[in-house]
Amino acid sequence: MPSRFELANAIRALSMDAVQKAKSGHPGAPMGMADIAEVLWNDYLKHNPQDPQWPDRDRFVLSNGHGSMLLYSVLHLTGYELGLEELQNFRQLHSKTAGHPEYGYAPGVETTTGPLGQGLANAVGMAIAEKTLAAQFNRPGHNVVDHHTWCFVGDGCLMEGISHEVASLAGTQQLGKLITFYDDNGISIDGEVKGWFTDDTAKRFEAYGWHVVPKVDGHNPEEIKAAIELARSQDDKPSLIICKTIIGFGAPNKQGKEEAHGAPLGDDEVAAARKQLGWPHAPFHIPEPVYQGWDAREKGHALQNDWQARFARYQEAHPELAREFQRRAKCLLPTEFHSEAMVQQAQEKGESIASRKASLNCLDAMGPQLPELLGGSADLAPSNLTFWKGAKAIGPEAPDGNYLHYGVREFGMGAIMNGIVLHGGFIPYGATFLIFMEYMRNSIRMASLMGKRVIYVFTHDSIGLGEDGPTHQPIEQLTTLRSTPNLSTWRPCDTVETATAWDAAIKCNSGPTALVLSRQSLPHQQRTKQQMACIQNGGYVLKDSEGKPELILIATGSEVSLAMDAAAELETQGRAVRVVSMPSTDRFDGQDTEYRESVLPADVTARLAIEAGHPDLWYKYVGLGGRVIGMQTFGESAPAGDLFKHFGFTVENLVAKANQLLD
Repeated sequence: MPSRFELANAIRALSMDAVQKAKSGHPGAPMGMADIAEVLWNDYLKHNPQDPQWPDRDRFVLSNGHGSMLLYSVLHLTGYELGLEELQNFRQLHSKTAGHPEYGYAPGVETTTGPLGQGLANAVGMAIAEKTLAAQFNRPGHNVVDHHTWCFVGDGCLMEGISHEVASLAGTQQLGKLITFYDDNGISIDGEVKGWFTDDTAKRFEAYGWHVVPKVDGHNPEEIKAAIELARSQDDKPSLIICKTIIGFGAPNKQGKEEAHGAPLGDDEVAAARKQLGWPHAPFHIPEPVYQGWDAREKGHALQNDWQARFARYQEAHPELAREFQRRAKCLLPTEFHSEAMVQQAQEKGESIASRKASLNCLDAMGPQLPELLGGSADLAPSNLTFWKGAKAIGPEAPDGNYLHYGVREFGMGAIMNGIVLHGGFIPYGATFLIFMEYMRNSIRMASLMGKRVIYVFTHDSIGLGEDGPTHQPIEQLTTLRSTPNLSTWRPCDTVETATAWDAAIKCNSGPTALVLSRQSLPHQQRTKQQMACIQNGGYVLKDSEGKPELILIATGSEVSLAMDAAAELETQGRAVRVVSMPSTDRFDGQDTEYRESVLPADVTARLAIEAGHPDLWYKYVGLGGRVIGMQTFGESAPAGDLFKHFGFTVENLVAKANQLLD
């Protein structure tokens, strides 16, 4: 049987060989953390390489994702479907082994990491999901949800502000099954971190309410094991194991230096490292005894078989719970879920209310049908209106709830929601003011990149929020959201469009959705059945002229009612006007040419778009000859009515601009 050192050296060799062949990458972290990974994966991690989606597997997150070859190496060595040719194809086009771990490419990669700190946040989300799911489904004598979340972090992860946000919440929630290893090697891209990172990390995490195991020799397997045992003994605190390591361990001339961090070691240094490590094998060659020492397939199969036997007993004792667990694990909506009724009810009631209030009505309607909804807000629940009638706050002593008070932690909230949805069993939604999506921007991008169903509730969507002023009035944020690939963005004009947007968000299991909602009340719009059906297309004719229109008004959100009033005034002047409501530009763009032409016929070139946000996107729909009434500047502090008048969002101004187009 190979020694632990030899097993760890397989990670080091594969990592430096792959980086060298690719002529780019980060060999330092995999070589430095190889001993930690060897102990964790061979002695503690509960997983089955033959079924990477086994619900009760442990989750492993490499937050310092630049060290991706560590993860690819252990996945290959332990028996996942990740052949040696994929490691040899590291960082190449269409390879499963991207430069940073990419969810959905290599089996066993639980999340996309690379933007530092977000992996730790994902891990916190996974641990919250595990604890909440266990509280909802486990019964005395039947623990069908019982696993750990393990996370590797580096200096960079702990420097990022998001690490403070999520570590604080993890301590508050007492996530005892979250165990994090800090690769304390003292080196980042710029060199020795003592020039810019002198935190007492142990005290910092102790202050958050974590259990800390300090000063562990990250190259001593026995110390690593002892630290893990201490961490596993903690039921009510997440654990941080601080491991002192040497970056690029084994490379005699570059270990311990920034040169080992983010560049190939070079042929000579790789050869020298082989000699120093006692690894005489050719590049990418792993001796069979080493493969056998790593192979986790038989052990993983036995672990999963044991769980399946326990689940069978659970099915006998609690058949309804077992069916519900299986449904949620497969991300299937309940067969009895009928959100179309919610849309119809909104049309029949015809309320003129703020779309944030309409959103709460939707949650009240959907919540009892969707026990997997796991909501939250960044300390704005009374303003975002996300705490619905059946909401129950999750806490250390009440983990079976369905609502998280995230506190003022927008970025942390976004990345934690990513971890929750990646874990499985939940549809997370989280809320803040639209302006503060800027704080969580990169987590939104990551959800879009991974194609996961996360729902963002962004309220106070324009200058219409009024007196709080330009610091709180979003201008460019809608453009940012709409330009993000694979993110669906909705800005509804009334209760009916809000219900339709929620319906679309719940049913979209291939990417996130942003719901952009108003603070102020919005008038209800009357529609035919055909118009109701067309809302899901993202853009539709809300009001049409008697004959062929000579002018098309396009609007979203609160500006739709303004467009309707302007159209009525223009009609008194003998103008033929069509009003198009376009709550979701991405949905509209996804329709076929025939439908888009039916809404925006090419031969009607007089077009005017109205939205209290940045105007540039709308030229795509009005053409260079059209006009856009939007916001070219930041807002002001004043009552909403005064602001709309000041910035030209009035019937008089719309009519004047329309007549200029037509004359």
